[in-house]
Amino acid sequence: MMKLIILFRQPTDLTRFEDTYNNLLALIERMPDVTRRQVNSVVGSPTGSSPFYRQLEVYFADQARMNESLRSPRGQEAGRELTSLPAGSFDVMFADVYEEAGGATPTGETSGHAGA
Repeated sequence: MMKLIILFRQPTDLTRFEDTYNNLLALIERMPDVTRRQVNSVVGSPTGSSPFYRQLEVYFADQARMNESLRSPRGQEAGRELTSLPAGSFDVMFADVYEEAGGATPTGETSGHAGA
């Protein structure tokens, strides 16, 4: 599974950001082959405030489908909407997703190590 991640920095003009973000989200929802969309509102960091405001993750079955979706007319339209935001106000990255059932690390008792 692959995902497109967009990290949005704290906006200087919140109204403009929200208008553009809502338009972007509507365009992404119409892109082909999107299997899941997740939005995270950043509330802080271990040191207090965060330079980030919101994180958008868009999931695809694989890299080929992600690339095709981004190159589609809807994907290109979403890209134009994203780049209408001020330069430096967002970061875009791609990630190969690995998910594991359970997510628990074995304790010393089950791994044969003493005193974990």
